[in-house]
Amino acid sequence: MRAVNVAAVKAAVFEAPKQPLKIETVADPTAGDHDLIVAVSACGICGSDLHVADADGTHGMPPLPRGAVMGHEFAGTVVDAGAAVRAAWPNGTRVTALPTLGCGRCAACLAGAGSRCAKALPIGLGHAPGAYAEFVRVRAHETLRLPENVDDRHAATVEPLAVGLRAVRAAQLERGDDVLILGAGPIGLAVAAWSKFFGARHVIVSDLVPGRLATAEQMGATSVVDGNGKDVAARIAAIAGGPPRVVFECVGLPGLQQLAMTHAAVDGRIVIVGVCMEPDRILPIQALMKELTVKYVLRYERADFALALDMLAAGRITTTPMISGTVGFADFPATFEHLKTSKTESKILLSP
Repeated sequence: MRAVNVAAVKAAVFEAPKQPLKIETVADPTAGDHDLIVAVSACGICGSDLHVADADGTHGMPPLPRGAVMGHEFAGTVVDAGAAVRAAWPNGTRVTALPTLGCGRCAACLAGAGSRCAKALPIGLGHAPGAYAEFVRVRAHETLRLPENVDDRHAATVEPLAVGLRAVRAAQLERGDDVLILGAGPIGLAVAAWSKFFGARHVIVSDLVPGRLATAEQMGATSVVDGNGKDVAARIAAIAGGPPRVVFECVGLPGLQQLAMTHAAVDGRIVIVGVCMEPDRILPIQALMKELTVKYVLRYERADFALALDMLAAGRITTTPMISGTVGFADFPATFEHLKTSKTESKILLSP
């Protein structure tokens, strides 16, 4: 068992929608029988957190409760474990974990799909404290050991990598498919990496920010298209020899689903990964005439985390280009606010 001065446990705490986070002391997390307490070494700032922090109850998204601690992309070191799992998880074990507190006994949990557990509590979204803190509580069955050659910064990118992997799997990507990715944020970059990994012929990334396109080329894009330019569809078709077979929408703003339908080939497949928190409108006749398949993706499974971690360790996938920097608690609230409007950085990590 560890000895921690509760007054010294720091976290970035949510106060109110559209207000900066505050660095405060919080209760020291306690391990249940099947829990681990992880000392957080790195936690990524997710675009979903930026949106959720501003949610005010409109559009069906309730605001976070005051005092909530966000953060669900993390890695660290085990410093305590519950009685039932202590022997298997000694202190000092380097880990990452799926951000879900599931029961560990139902069919979903046993299949590695804990987010579908009827009793699951998401970590970092107001239900269970997240990893914008010195310590976070996780379930042992959702935890994975880190390979020695994967450092904690890169391990903290396994969660967005798993999102991208789940999206590519949902697209039923076939070797030789031409892929268009709308958006070169961290998820779009992860989708680009996995699309190339699984044998796409062309991996085309379109974004409005030139700097992001440069990063996309480092992450697996074979071609990039500035979305601000004229005749974007013609340029995409010229690269691929026609409209792309698979389109990923990785932005999450109104109008992007319709744009994906516009760009997709007849009988094409569209995967919606971007989290749009506003009302949107589409023209269904376009999808109908092309007989498009549209798939929405949110969750991932333990197997996605495991493969992402294995491929990082093997050097077959890299997230180095997407890591823009690391900040401590002192600069974290200002950095978090800055990322709400900035489009230049990709993935900023908190290092408590």
